[in-house]
Amino acid sequence: MSRIRDQKKYEKTFAFHFFRWLSGEKDMYVGNMEMKPQREPEETEESIEERMKDHQQVLAEVYDQTKNKELLLFEKAYKFLSILFCLALVAILIVTVSYLPRVGNAANPDNNIVSETYIKEGLRDTGAVNIVTGMILSYRAFDTFGETNVLFIATCCVMILLMVDEDKIKENADSNDRDFEPKNDVILQKAASILVPIVFLFGIYVILNGHLSPGGGFSGGAMIGAGLILYVAAFGFNKTEKFFNEKVYTVVKVTALVCYGCIVAYYFLTGANGLPCLVPLGEPGKILSGGITLPINIFVGSEVACTMYAFYALFRRGGL
Repeated sequence: MSRIRDQKKYEKTFAFHFFRWLSGEKDMYVGNMEMKPQREPEETEESIEERMKDHQQVLAEVYDQTKNKELLLFEKAYKFLSILFCLALVAILIVTVSYLPRVGNAANPDNNIVSETYIKEGLRDTGAVNIVTGMILSYRAFDTFGETNVLFIATCCVMILLMVDEDKIKENADSNDRDFEPKNDVILQKAASILVPIVFLFGIYVILNGHLSPGGGFSGGAMIGAGLILYVAAFGFNKTEKFFNEKVYTVVKVTALVCYGCIVAYYFLTGANGLPCLVPLGEPGKILSGGITLPINIFVGSEVACTMYAFYALFRRGGL
């Protein structure tokens, strides 16, 4: 049978010290080993120069084509393979083009019932004089709606990655806003005060006139976005936020996308079930014509303009 050992005797045993060290109660090296704090290595100017000289010598020997045969062989092979790849690519493109059908041939794949329907019945079905706009925003409105959603999602992703706290923007407004651009440049501000209204008006004209002539929401929205960027570059964010701040941006962007989705859903619902659309097509050639084309152009233009301005503002200062 085992017997209970006295506590003082047990504390002198190896087992007591071992289990105490194992449990972390005491470090056997503390007080028994000389420990000195590490010092940062100090280099003299001679050692630094000698090390840099050795480094330069190694680089010279590695990249010296007269001594490094492997590097010389690699450069020759790289040039040869680059030329060979370019020639092969040109040959593939030439062969591919040779198999394309001739322009104007009635048997071409693009001369089918789809394009014939767009040309012959586009004006009657959409009310838009511009066949391209009528096709994109009526027959293929689902594709355009997807593109608009892509712009919306892209802006959200950029906001998640680049947007910073509004308090930090206000604290560092003077240092972050105008350091890399002319501050209060008279020539830039005078030119912007003349050009910005013209750019805005022309962008609005392109959007509203898109169903009658070349143009539409994408091109007109890009013009309005460019006008906003020019105004910010000339006058800064503080003055721009008086009429276009984060709240206005959110309302315009979300409202445009939601309204666009509602109009397209209604158009799909009536078309799929053979129901008459309550939106009148209007008289072709008039500004109030084209059915759903005109409001969709307005919503797409608003979405594109907000996206362009948001990208510029986020990349420049991290906020709208």
